[in-house]
Amino acid sequence: MQGTVTLLGFVALGKISELVLSKLLLKIVGRSRSSFDDELVIILQRPVYITFTLIGLAVATRIIRLSDTPSFITLGILSTIAVFVWYAFSRHAFAILLNALSQNVAKSNLNASMLPLLETVARVVMLALAIYFIFLAWKIDVTAWLASAGIIGLALSFAAKDTLANLFAGVTIAADAPYKKGDFIILESGERGMVTHIGLRSTRLLTRDDVEITVPNGIIGQGKIVNEAGGPSTRHRIRVAVGVAYGSDIDQVISVLDEIAVAHESVCETPPPRVRFRKFGESSLDLELLCWIDKPIDRGRVLHELNCTIYKRFNKDGIEIPFPQRALHLHSGSERVNCQATGQSTES
Repeated sequence: MQGTVTLLGFVALGKISELVLSKLLLKIVGRSRSSFDDELVIILQRPVYITFTLIGLAVATRIIRLSDTPSFITLGILSTIAVFVWYAFSRHAFAILLNALSQNVAKSNLNASMLPLLETVARVVMLALAIYFIFLAWKIDVTAWLASAGIIGLALSFAAKDTLANLFAGVTIAADAPYKKGDFIILESGERGMVTHIGLRSTRLLTRDDVEITVPNGIIGQGKIVNEAGGPSTRHRIRVAVGVAYGSDIDQVISVLDEIAVAHESVCETPPPRVRFRKFGESSLDLELLCWIDKPIDRGRVLHELNCTIYKRFNKDGIEIPFPQRALHLHSGSERVNCQATGQSTES
């Protein structure tokens, strides 16, 4: 009789807790802008009620004083049910959290590519904890299991150290996000291409030759990466080096280069193109045309078109593009011969 009263008391407490969660707490969290806490309170009601009921059954089992074996089995079953209930709640709650993060990924510090990885890791951790608590419920010593797992893990870490290095580097890349899918990057080894896939083990790049390169994340994680599409804007600046002969009208040259850049359809209006006089070269006045384009993928094409237009316009306007010249002095006995050589120098 006492056990029945105790069980009914805990069931009543569970119902009261469920009502408090559904009526009072749900109204409080309903004032927030986020729907995450509302959904969390809704799914929390059932596990709380079931937990109070299971506690009542456990206390009633103690009160009626069953023998050791039936008591052990009953309490083990009740504890296992509780573990499964809260394991299911944890998975459901984490799914709601991930959904909220995916909808507000721009406002959070978490990169979108981290969400699938975070989900997988969380599921593994929650499953491992559930198994651990089930072992504790049945009073199974997990020390030997943990020791064996540690030895196996150590052996695997030595056998697959390169694979593990790539996996850890992949996690770092996903968390740090130095680039994303669709970005044009340049590796320290010189490869340049568009990122087509970011995996835990490797990253794939598609070069301008339509050749796909697979680079282990361990190599990328240890090297310098230039992201041409990174920064606050995806625009890319190109530089066109131009040399004109000494004696050229520098103002005319600057004006012509500026007109060519402004007239090109792929060159951005903002920021505007600009021309800089860089240095006095050995055979030419060295200038540089600086302009911006919308996408790094267009760099080669725009450079080609600008170079062609500059060459044609310079020929039309009479602006000379010089080539390297060398003066050679040839000595033969007491005679001295001077001559001019063009192109590559020759020794005598």
